[in-house]
Amino acid sequence: MLTFMKAYIKSMRLYYSFITGISGWIGIAFYEHIATSPYQTIEVLPSTEKKAVILIMLFLSWGINQIINDYLGLKEDRINAPQRPMVTGELDLHKSLLVSFLLLTMTFIITFFLLEPLALIPLILGILLNVLYEHAKGYGLLGNIVFGLMISMCAVFGFLAAGPTQSPYFTESRVSILLLVIILNGLMTFYTYFKDYEGDKAAAKKTLVVKFGIERSRIVAVISSFIPAAAFILLYSNDFIMARVNTMFLILAGLTLFLEIWTGYLFYKNPEGERTYYSLAVNFRACTCGQATLIALFNTELAMLLFLVSYIFVGLLFDLHANPKS
Repeated sequence: MLTFMKAYIKSMRLYYSFITGISGWIGIAFYEHIATSPYQTIEVLPSTEKKAVILIMLFLSWGINQIINDYLGLKEDRINAPQRPMVTGELDLHKSLLVSFLLLTMTFIITFFLLEPLALIPLILGILLNVLYEHAKGYGLLGNIVFGLMISMCAVFGFLAAGPTQSPYFTESRVSILLLVIILNGLMTFYTYFKDYEGDKAAAKKTLVVKFGIERSRIVAVISSFIPAAAFILLYSNDFIMARVNTMFLILAGLTLFLEIWTGYLFYKNPEGERTYYSLAVNFRACTCGQATLIALFNTELAMLLFLVSYIFVGLLFDLHANPKS
């Protein structure tokens, strides 16, 4: 049992937990912002206990779904990551899927009875998108879009699970923030395709890196690092985002832009080889810190705290997975 638990936790790749966790925190923080603003209708501040339950589920959601993702991607993982527990047999295939199913069932029950039943919608969509992603990644940009949509469901879940609310659930401003979450995560996924190039190519998965080839992809890596900043400027300058920028947002946005550009440079310099894998730590930090930055539009102190915590712990958790083949 202990061996199984260790292999299951290892397969969860918990450095990813900040991707889903901070995305969901955007939704919770925005709900709290509405509950204390003149726009408040039926919204009420969620209790600390309620927020803790939501955040625990959000931070663990990636790892639970990752077991399903590993199962669907076994073919390419046998080349890209031959030492992963599910590939080597260290993690029992059927037991791991059963545990994930039971944990997802518990999440459904908690959401319906203890949180808000409406939050079941993004929960179900997130699971379906995770299954769809393994197939969509073989069709170029579609894979990045599906992945971004999947993570954006965490933000929607966080918002709807935090407490009662009423329509309109989606406004131009809210959709714009979700679009930025999609872009940040779609871009993050693009960079992960570099380390999987050989396996994806052998498995006929036509990711963007496979479609472009390594040489063209490394140039795209640099150019695309400016996409999140350009998207925000475009949306903000056309008044699609209601919240106004503040000093803290500008500081964190500047740091995020640096992390994004640095990520693009690292994959331009090392598109193949061992350094490609280790460059992912900066990539994950750029994504999570970018999501934390969005919170600064309506909660500057929380945004600064989450930015720092994300930067530190993504690196620490990534270092626990030092083997690029696992």
